[in-house]
Amino acid sequence: MAFKKACLALFTACAFGAGPAQAVTEIDWWHSMSGALGERVGEIATKFNASQSDYKVVPVFKGAYDESMTAAIAAYRSGKAPHILQVFEVGTATMMAAHTAIKPVYEVMTHSGEKFDPKIYMPAVAGYYTDTKGRMLSMPFNSSTPVFFYNKDAFKKAGLDPAKPPKTWDEMQEAALKLKDSGVSCAYTTGWQSWVQLETMSAWHNQEFATKSNGFGGMDAQLSFNTRLMIRHISKLSSWVKSGLFTYAGRQNQPEAKFFGGDCAMLTSSSAAYANIKRNAKFEFGVAQLPYYDDIKDAPQNSIIGGASLWVMAGKKPVEYKGVAKFFTFLSSPEIQADWHQKTGYVPITKAAYELTKKQGFYDANPGTDVAIQQLLLKNPTNDSKGIRLGNFVQIRGIIDEEMESVWSQKKSPKQALDDAVERGNAELRKFERANSAGKAKK
Repeated sequence: MAFKKACLALFTACAFGAGPAQAVTEIDWWHSMSGALGERVGEIATKFNASQSDYKVVPVFKGAYDESMTAAIAAYRSGKAPHILQVFEVGTATMMAAHTAIKPVYEVMTHSGEKFDPKIYMPAVAGYYTDTKGRMLSMPFNSSTPVFFYNKDAFKKAGLDPAKPPKTWDEMQEAALKLKDSGVSCAYTTGWQSWVQLETMSAWHNQEFATKSNGFGGMDAQLSFNTRLMIRHISKLSSWVKSGLFTYAGRQNQPEAKFFGGDCAMLTSSSAAYANIKRNAKFEFGVAQLPYYDDIKDAPQNSIIGGASLWVMAGKKPVEYKGVAKFFTFLSSPEIQADWHQKTGYVPITKAAYELTKKQGFYDANPGTDVAIQQLLLKNPTNDSKGIRLGNFVQIRGIIDEEMESVWSQKKSPKQALDDAVERGNAELRKFERANSAGKAKK
């Protein structure tokens, strides 16, 4: 009997140690950040895991944004969804429609006991991911906004003042003409034409892109960007194509290579292009605010964001949601956000991170890296400038790209192309509305 008691005591000591062991709760984070950005994601998770002992965030690269969304939907149906999913901004309406599959961030944070103040986040960033009552549905993460890049060396050669970049579209035309006369083969190009030239330009001038507060007010929204201003704007760019002032070089970020390669002297594209341009450009360049039309009331207003946010999936245990909330609190801290902003080129999601970066002297050492934040904070967002939330928006952007390409190739007039883009895009909105209304009816 004594031998049995000794064995039992030994087994207990070996199995459980001297005291009760604390189980670590794992939090799965599916993301779409590859290369250096993926390394930065890994750094954030490692720092969080080292900061406490109750939770372990496990980041997993799941491919491009559309691939990770598809994988998450399949995983949810089989009961194996991750806790956190990174979703690009154009997928926001789709995630909202799948309301039974997600748990809103404001609920996660409120129920966790974590200190949570939505007001610490930049309005133009957080506003995109909130509902009509101002409640945060997802956590902002990697956010960017379009800005204006220009080749200072090319400006000097053309007799332009590199310290005074063009502020309006009329000044842009004057600069483009001088650059062309100086021998520049491509005066101006743009990345992400739908996001920059239609979506952001509408917000920048406080103009409606779609009804129902650009889709924030309901799935029955209608596209309305075929406005007098947008017809005027696309007409200007079309005339620049004919005169050789504007060169179309692709739908996404392909035009950025034409800028940092020295072919094009001016570029509008994502602020997140800064690091790549700085690494590759063999010339001095500047970053400035987007051009605007100075005869439009309220312009400039504020620019809108691109990028992605973090969604929390439904069906998890309370202790796991507490871990998610703790991680989001860590992710939102000024130190982590400032580091993310400075290493990646994405904008910080909080005002405190912006102020910390400024205090650290980063903007003085890297001129122009604060332009994106200044644009986002220029004015409080309105219903027409806080962003766009539409169903099937990936397909709608594809339609806009097609129609814009028909303008650049002189196959359609700007008005016809914009009218056709609105008509075709509205058909996609109705498909999305029918599909999700049917889904609600079944539930």
